[in-house]
Amino acid sequence: MSGDDRPSASDDGAGVLVYVTDMVGSAGAVLLVGLLLFAVSGVWPPLVAIESPSMDPHIEKGDLVFVMEEERFAGANAEHGVVTAARGERYVRFSRPGDVIVYAPDGDNGTTPIIHRAMLYVEDGENWYDRADPAAVGVADNCRELTNCPAPHDGFITKGDNNRRYDQVGSSPISDPVRPTWVIGTAEWRVPLLGEIRLGWNQAARVSTVGTSVTAENGTVVGA
Repeated sequence: MSGDDRPSASDDGAGVLVYVTDMVGSAGAVLLVGLLLFAVSGVWPPLVAIESPSMDPHIEKGDLVFVMEEERFAGANAEHGVVTAARGERYVRFSRPGDVIVYAPDGDNGTTPIIHRAMLYVEDGENWYDRADPAAVGVADNCRELTNCPAPHDGFITKGDNNRRYDQVGSSPISDPVRPTWVIGTAEWRVPLLGEIRLGWNQAARVSTVGTSVTAENGTVVGA
């Protein structure tokens, strides 16, 4: 190879500059899209990846779901921005009545949020057994035998579409009645399977950190 045919240092520098420019441009585009979605939704992150099948078949494991601040476009029968299945028979979201909400279980923002449907709203001290779906209260025959009855405070009773019982009942309930301040937002639409990318990253991080895989349960979501 003659001296004139060798790539020069300036050519290498130009290649690196083009690469860096492309990377910065791509990162900027992703950031811009994220900011636009945040401006619309009022929630960060505005997209969440679904980790469990508890909302099957209406929201499935691996879906990417867009979440919006609950009070932005609240329905006519909304309670604190959320329309429950009990109040919104004609208000159908993801094939069933009632809003699907993302919430922090027991108000703990340090845990993975839950995405389940808001079934009914109860008030502090209320005996809500007679308003409950008998199939969703487990073996309880009355309020005394039903976990979180009477209600310890105002809040939403929630349930995964693919789960048998409410989140608030049983020997190890997922959460107390969901206070309105624990609600992160309402699920608005989903993109099938796109959340698998984020879930794959999380699984890889878990394996590298603890040396084993972790199985998610109870309708958990991961910010995307």
